[in-house]
Amino acid sequence: MEEYSCARAGIVSLLLPGSNEREVSASFDELERLLETAGGKAVFRMVQSKDTPDPGTYIGSGKVKELSDLCETNDVSLVVFDVELTPSQIRNVEDGMEGDVRVIDRSMLILDIFALHATTNEGKLQVELAQLKYTVPRLIGKGTQLSRQGGSGSIAARGPGETKLETDRRHVKRRIQALEEELNAIADRRATQRKQRDRSGIAKVAIAGYTNAGKSTLLNRLTGAGILAEDKLFATLDPTTRKYTLPDGREVLFVDTVGFIRNLPTHLIRAFRSTLDEVTYADVILVVIDASDPEHGSQRKVTEALLSDLGCSEKPTLYLFNKCDREANVLPELPETVSRENILCLSAATGEGVDAFVSRLTDLLNEGTSTEVFSIPMAEAGVLNQIYANASVLSTDYLENVIEVTAVCDAKARGMFRKWKK
Repeated sequence: MEEYSCARAGIVSLLLPGSNEREVSASFDELERLLETAGGKAVFRMVQSKDTPDPGTYIGSGKVKELSDLCETNDVSLVVFDVELTPSQIRNVEDGMEGDVRVIDRSMLILDIFALHATTNEGKLQVELAQLKYTVPRLIGKGTQLSRQGGSGSIAARGPGETKLETDRRHVKRRIQALEEELNAIADRRATQRKQRDRSGIAKVAIAGYTNAGKSTLLNRLTGAGILAEDKLFATLDPTTRKYTLPDGREVLFVDTVGFIRNLPTHLIRAFRSTLDEVTYADVILVVIDASDPEHGSQRKVTEALLSDLGCSEKPTLYLFNKCDREANVLPELPETVSRENILCLSAATGEGVDAFVSRLTDLLNEGTSTEVFSIPMAEAGVLNQIYANASVLSTDYLENVIEVTAVCDAKARGMFRKWKK
């Protein structure tokens, strides 16, 4: 990937009734990190107290003039609003600015980072679809039509590229339709692969959490996956699945998922739905939390809200407070409904606490299960496929007249196959 020049930027937000300065400051800090990830740098912040957003410019015409002066004084060419703007608000703010200043919103910045970090074909298609659906309407105007997308060297100008965005609306709609059809085909293939994994009876463990919480580092620690793990937001996008053998010999599949963040663009969630579905099919969810981040409480709530939206709030969950080597006194604030034994502190980077986590995960996966041996006559060999589909098979031995299968079974599987229990 080309190294992008550092764009000097100003960041803007409102202090609305019901919000407080601490929340706005924390959101600004995160926006600055997003800018750094995209190759930019925030050189000033503008916060205005206002009862309601201005429908035309979000901040009001007077503040637009003040913003223009700040941009000129600080040699700023990019303004990022820490909210989602309407196409007309972007156009009106830009029209009120002196010089060539580009205006984008938080969602557009996140989309740009995804375009920067997408590596697989599926990831690139997902990002392009989200950008076309979300960004195109916001880039029309100022007399330059879709060509405002620009080249590949500027923030909010990555992804589809100007050759696609200079075409007419009908071509863009055809491109969106083609992308959706291609992603649907990929989703079908992913569903087929998922069914094959289900038939193996191997438990699936999804690693979820806020971006940069240490999910990839944890997977690398456990399986040697070799995933890129950097101290950046959204360093990795594509889900990675790796097999791991628990201390009791049982195999599980760990699935590393895309990181969450507050105000994740709706179009991005929809585009990445097939990969996010890996969480919905998991047997256990690991919520990884950066214990060293003072905002980890609000980040956890964002993660829980997104998991709830995916229909995963009732799944068995372990809360892993990562980076405990940086934060000695971790006092997690979790609902009383969360069992204390399901809250663990560890350091994926150093390995501290990982053994205790693996032990607890093993216990959780084995709750209500037992290891059984089944003796299946050769004439009834078809039962073997059913055992693979409903239990976790540890070994299969083909003897003279029977097949002996050792499997970890829950109550349902024990009932289904009690006829063949040895």
